[in-house]
Amino acid sequence: MKALLVLEDGFTLEGKSFTGDFETGGEVIFTTGMTGYQEVLTDPSYYGQMVCMTYPLIGNYGICPEDMESARVHCAAFLVKECCRQPSSWRAAMSLPAFLQRYETPGMEGLDTRALTRHLRLHGAMRGVISTREQNPRILQERARALPTMKGRNLVPFVAARTPYAWIDNAPQDVSLDENGAYAWRGTGLPLLVYDYGIKWNILRCLCAAGFEPLAVPPDFSAAQAKASGAQGVFLSNGPGDPATLTSEIALVRELIDMFPVTGICLGHQLIGHALGGCTDKLKFGHHGCNHPVKDLTTGRIEISSQNHGFHVVLDGVPDVEATHVNLNDNTLEGLRHVKLPVMSVQYHPEAAAGPHDGRYLFARFKDMIAAAVNA
Repeated sequence: MKALLVLEDGFTLEGKSFTGDFETGGEVIFTTGMTGYQEVLTDPSYYGQMVCMTYPLIGNYGICPEDMESARVHCAAFLVKECCRQPSSWRAAMSLPAFLQRYETPGMEGLDTRALTRHLRLHGAMRGVISTREQNPRILQERARALPTMKGRNLVPFVAARTPYAWIDNAPQDVSLDENGAYAWRGTGLPLLVYDYGIKWNILRCLCAAGFEPLAVPPDFSAAQAKASGAQGVFLSNGPGDPATLTSEIALVRELIDMFPVTGICLGHQLIGHALGGCTDKLKFGHHGCNHPVKDLTTGRIEISSQNHGFHVVLDGVPDVEATHVNLNDNTLEGLRHVKLPVMSVQYHPEAAAGPHDGRYLFARFKDMIAAAVNA
C-alpha cells in the first residue's frame, strides 16, 4: 500500500505502509541507533514524534516483552528503510509489524531514510504528515503546517503517572499512600521519590540495582506530600515536550530543592535547570541515538552515551551552578550540579538498555550524593 511523507516545507518522499491504512502527523526526527528500536518505540519521551531510523534494516530480532520501556508505543509513526517481517531471535514474541498494529501505530518503509535524515540535519526537525489515503503533496503539506510545533507544547499529561506506584518484581505495582502522602516503605533500599513525567522503566530498574527503593508519583504530587512520604531524596524523570511549558512543575522543583537532595535525567535535568535560574532552548534537530560522545568534566573521562532530547539547558550567568558534562559534538550542556546544594542531573540516558552503558556509574553517584546529604 503506497504511502506518502510530506514535510511542512514541501519535502516529499514515497514509500509503503507495513501496518495498513493510515494518516497521521507530528514532528519528524531521526535516531541513529543500530539496535534498540523497541526501546525507542516504547519510550514516552518520543510522544508526538514520527521517528526515522537511520539504520536501514529494522525488526530483525523482533519484539520481546522484557524489553519494554513502558506499557505501550508512544511514537506517532515509525519510518524505516526496510522492515523485517520474520524476526530471527529466540527472544522474539512477535514481529515489528504486529507490534505496531497492536498499538495502532503507523509504520512506513521503502522511503529514502538517508535523504530524509540529510534534509532534517540541514533544515532542522519539522512537522510532517504521512498518509496512505491522500496522495496530493500540496494538501499534505498544508496539513503538516497546521500541526502544532514542538516548541510550546506540554505533552507530559499524555504520558505521566496518574497515581503512585512502586517498582516490585520488575514491574509497576499500584500502592496506597495516606491522605497526607505518607508511605509504608518496604525497606529494600534508600527511600527515593520519583516524579514520573513519562519515565523509562529501565531507569527504575537501575535505581533499584543502585540500592534505591523508588516510589513513583504523579507530577502534581505536592511538596507537602513529598515531605510526608518519608522519602530521603527526589528523582525527576524523563518525558516529552517543551520543558519551558511546565511552569507549575518548575515551581514545585524549586520547593523540592529546598527540602531534599534532588537529581534527574533528561526532562528532569531540564526542569532542574529552569528551577535553578537557567532556561532551555530548542536544538536544530535534536540528539537521538546511542553514539553521542560526552565528556565528564569532573574526571576528564569521555563516554559514549544514548540520548533523546530536542531541547537543552542554558546556564549563562546562573550563580553557584556548574557544568559537569558536555556534548563533544556541539558543546551543549549534558550535566550540571549545584556547588552548595545536593543537586545534580544529566541530560543523556545512563540507563540505556540497548547500550551503551558507559554512564551507569551515575546511579552510584546519585546515591552517594543523596546519602551524604542525609547523613550530613
